[in-house]
Amino acid sequence: MSASVTSTRSRATGRVTLADVARAAGVSPITVSRALRGERAVAPSLVVRVQAAAAKLGYVPDPAARALASSHSSHVAVLIPMLSNALFVDVLEAVQRTLRPAGYQTLIGITHYDPVEEESLLREHLQHRPAGMLVTGFERSEPTRALIAGSGVPCVHLMETSPAPDVYSVGLSQAQAGAAMTRHLLQRGRQRIAFAAAQLDPRTLQRLEGWRSALAEAGLYDPTLEWLNPAPSSLALGGRMFEQIIGQTPAIDAIFFCNDDLAQGALLAALRLGVDVPGRIAVAGFNDLTGSDQMQPTLTTVRTPRNEIGNAAATMLLALMRGQPLPTASVDVGYELVIRAST
Repeated sequence: MSASVTSTRSRATGRVTLADVARAAGVSPITVSRALRGERAVAPSLVVRVQAAAAKLGYVPDPAARALASSHSSHVAVLIPMLSNALFVDVLEAVQRTLRPAGYQTLIGITHYDPVEEESLLREHLQHRPAGMLVTGFERSEPTRALIAGSGVPCVHLMETSPAPDVYSVGLSQAQAGAAMTRHLLQRGRQRIAFAAAQLDPRTLQRLEGWRSALAEAGLYDPTLEWLNPAPSSLALGGRMFEQIIGQTPAIDAIFFCNDDLAQGALLAALRLGVDVPGRIAVAGFNDLTGSDQMQPTLTTVRTPRNEIGNAAATMLLALMRGQPLPTASVDVGYELVIRAST
């Protein structure tokens, strides 16, 4: 690298600049910018020359500077509760697969189900002038709602749907899915169906409402059947909850766990304790996570289409960012009861 190029690097960062590439290629900075963006107005021979100079110098475009100069960003802010839950990993991967070919990168924020942390993350992301936002659900603080509404940034809500006008969402009815699984257990002749939940996030509580409504319709609702624990969901917790629930009097004949990891832990505990599933007690889960079809017995669960949610939400956001019309503001991807041997 020549001394002249080295001396003209950004004094503040030491980075190779657009001007450095322009000097090395013998063209103007605007030509470099257009060539690297793939604009057709630049002659192919110049594009080759610019690309060669950029590669030789190790030039990396500055997306923040580009966004500032053009009022357009290549970043999308994505706020999800956690990465330890495979549910959100699947959604995020689908989002990435849809956005990256369209030229967008994701700024991921993990909220840990904490409204204060979500507000802080959103403020930080908005400083980067994102082109769009994907946020999880609708439960959040009023300051965060105001940030989203006042940002002017297109926003799509994940995992839940809303009939509100001008609110864009892709998800499913958690309450309907919870009620459907409860009715399945009732149809199998179960009378005392416990609902066992951890984390107690908004979507878990919506499943709880679905369970309550289905039991109330059958005249079988009993508040002592609710086993709610705010601790993070895990196999270990599911095993402990199972041991507690099977000791309840009158006896429980089915347990509907709010998430598959809890239900998987319960099935492992049943094997260890010699409890017959489903003979003595039926076990059901939610989300159809990896391994549920390999349990002994295989786990009955609700399959949630995470890939479809991520893809549809990202596709909806792309249309909003491009100013394209949408056929609907709310997409319900539905759910599927997966009936296996545990019920």
